[in-house]
Amino acid sequence: MLDQLLIAALFLSLLVNLIFFDWSAVWVFTCTMLAAYFLGLVDSAELLAKATNSGLVTLIVLLLVSTGLEKLSWLTRLSGQLITPSYVGSLVRLGSVTAFFSAFVNNTAIVATLANTVRGNRHHPASKLLIPLSYAAILGGTMTLIGTSTNLIVSSFLEDATGQGLAFFDFLVVGLSVTVLGLVVIVLFSRLLPAGTSESIDINEYLIEAEVSADSSLVGKSILENRLRDLEDLFLVEIVRGNYLLSPVAPQEYIEAGDKLIFSGDIKQVGALESIDGLRLFAVEEGLLQENMIEVIVMPNATIEGKTVKDSGFRSLFDAAVVGMRRGGKRLSGKLGNITIQAGDNMMLAVGPDFNERKNLDKNFVVIDDSVGGIKVTPFQNFFVTLALVVVVALATLDIVPLLKGMAFLLACMLVLGVVRGSELRRRFPFELWLIITSALTLSQALTNSGLVTLLADTLHHNLASLGPYAALTGIYLGTLLLTELMTNNAAAALSFPIAFGLAESYGLSHMPFVMAVAYGASASFLTPYGYTTNLMVQNLGGYQLRDYLRSGFPLSVTYSVLVILLLPRIFPF
Repeated sequence: MLDQLLIAALFLSLLVNLIFFDWSAVWVFTCTMLAAYFLGLVDSAELLAKATNSGLVTLIVLLLVSTGLEKLSWLTRLSGQLITPSYVGSLVRLGSVTAFFSAFVNNTAIVATLANTVRGNRHHPASKLLIPLSYAAILGGTMTLIGTSTNLIVSSFLEDATGQGLAFFDFLVVGLSVTVLGLVVIVLFSRLLPAGTSESIDINEYLIEAEVSADSSLVGKSILENRLRDLEDLFLVEIVRGNYLLSPVAPQEYIEAGDKLIFSGDIKQVGALESIDGLRLFAVEEGLLQENMIEVIVMPNATIEGKTVKDSGFRSLFDAAVVGMRRGGKRLSGKLGNITIQAGDNMMLAVGPDFNERKNLDKNFVVIDDSVGGIKVTPFQNFFVTLALVVVVALATLDIVPLLKGMAFLLACMLVLGVVRGSELRRRFPFELWLIITSALTLSQALTNSGLVTLLADTLHHNLASLGPYAALTGIYLGTLLLTELMTNNAAAALSFPIAFGLAESYGLSHMPFVMAVAYGASASFLTPYGYTTNLMVQNLGGYQLRDYLRSGFPLSVTYSVLVILLLPRIFPF
């Protein structure tokens, strides 16, 4: 009884922290898992077994393979042909191609690649295309085992519970059905999307350029001596000196006549510069400076999330300075150094020469620029990796070669061919996801050890007995859907699985419809920008507000849910 009270308290605190507090999911899960371990609810052997669970290892390998698959050039070659003068035709092509590629490749990379095409098109406002792009990526991920990390997480839990994970195409029938119908709904309700245009961040909105005259008192003195670091709402980003760009600017750098000083921050405070002797102000010019600007989106769980620009040590971390920021489609003004960074923030950066070489970019940003981390594979590499992927998937589907072994072979081939580098894999290793899943598996074991899962499942079974298993399945799906809108899809899947599996056992029914209800419910994030990374990515790019997701996502969410609940018992009988 004491064990049940302890694990119930831990799970309650886990839910409260994930829903109501802005704390990192990895820390919440890890701390809860360690508490369960130190309280004796699981032993050392069980914890180590969860950390090396074969389903979890398969998930890690698949995510590393995805690093190489992102570099294949098929999507880039197609992207220029997707958007035409016909809006409906553009939606259908963009949605279909996005959904197909998202079934096999990380959908964050798909959206980042196609976002450039969408924003650069001259036929339709980007705001009419970016939310459909995100929704299509979510739908496409439901078609295969590797389409989304959520499916892989559910498979890991199932393998831990039964010794047998999900097959590669277990998701295909339901996933393809909801994808096709979902794309139809997206087209039918596209008029609900905002019609405003969404432009790239214009550097003229954020920067002031001041040229130093020959007789200025600034000449011959350092930045520090001229007190150019002490301006209240403006920050010296860089110096244009002839054909050279000095960025970032060191405090010891000396001012020369003819230097163009580039300031960022609240440009309304231009009076602070006008009072400085020998400075001539004018609009920022295109050319050298423009080439030095890169637009990025802050990723969820980035190391800089929750810190101010100043406290994060942004310059030293990335060899870049923040020039401008947008949040919720709106520009943030004032002293940029004091703004707390949030996931989804759209930033304009003035970057130094080492920016592209920094190993922490993938962890923190999606870079909205084809030239950064660009796709560089030879035709042979492109063809070989694609062929190898098809062969590996076919062999796994026919149960000839296990998926883990096939994907490990594909990863080794990528390393030998130079498609990916060892340093790149170390940088992209999903350490935090590994911790979350290990913690969730361990907590699930603690629930089982305490008997709380059985107690909860029996209680639910007793209360739902008169309604039958169909009502229980619907309840599991809707509960998971609610959690994924309140937190993240991965956390929602991890929390819902033990209850779903226990409920199936209490009914004496097949666990498959209940397990799949968790997978599809955790992927059904269409109502807010927070539950799914791609929704958060397009929020600032399209200038969207929360109501835009609610209006356009509600018809899709209802259609998706109804179809999933109708199809699951037919494809996976009780």
